[in-house]
Amino acid sequence: MLTFPEFDPIIFAIGPLAVRWYGLMYVLGFVAAWFLASRRTKESWSPIKQEQVDDLLFYGMIGVIVGGRIGYCMVYGWQTWLQDPLYVFKITQGGMSFHGGLVGVMTAMWWYGRKFGKTMLQVTDFVAPIVPIGLGTGRIGNFINGELWGKETTVPWSFNVNGQALHPSQLYEALLEGLVLFVILWLFSARQRPYRAVSGMFLLCYGMFRFFVEFYRVPDADKGYLFLGWVTQGQVLTAPMIIGGAILLVIAYKNSKPMEAAA
Repeated sequence: MLTFPEFDPIIFAIGPLAVRWYGLMYVLGFVAAWFLASRRTKESWSPIKQEQVDDLLFYGMIGVIVGGRIGYCMVYGWQTWLQDPLYVFKITQGGMSFHGGLVGVMTAMWWYGRKFGKTMLQVTDFVAPIVPIGLGTGRIGNFINGELWGKETTVPWSFNVNGQALHPSQLYEALLEGLVLFVILWLFSARQRPYRAVSGMFLLCYGMFRFFVEFYRVPDADKGYLFLGWVTQGQVLTAPMIIGGAILLVIAYKNSKPMEAAA
């Protein structure tokens, strides 16, 4: 069993301004996304031009923050939100929801696509391979904050948390949803793929990884297991991603329409 190092969630503070590890992880994710997006625009078939990357990341950032926070408040903290309407702005209380962030990003990519004459799926085909790094750094932020621990276990890589040996489920997600998902999508999208295929691969792989890790995570205290004694809220929200991703892949390869290059 390993000892959790008990990080201070605040890196440093200047007066009322505090720089937190969790926020830094998001910044690192967006920096990595900008670098990867800029590199991918060099492909002749890229639907996004180099000069459009800054706007793309700005729209994506707004989608992640607004969607992630509203999604968390609606799914996990709605009672608190009803009692305190300003709770949605208190981002250091509660957290962010991946599924809410996904909806937020999809909305932002639709909005961005309208501006540049692209469909939402053309934009998400481009964006999908650059997202996992941010997902991974976000889960590392959860680990540093000492939150979202998994179930009790006897595995040798468990962490001692308040006298309990727990699965580091945040690190499982950082590995699968971050590093492994990035490698799969970056290599898959290294050459021109049919329209919708990269978006479908993202939904399918992320969905399977998250569904798997849910077996090691502790379900939300106010929800517990929803049915069958093992199905969690996360699995219910993730199952449609697996189905939707598989459908997109089938449609993509059935139609075989290539990803459209930037005009």
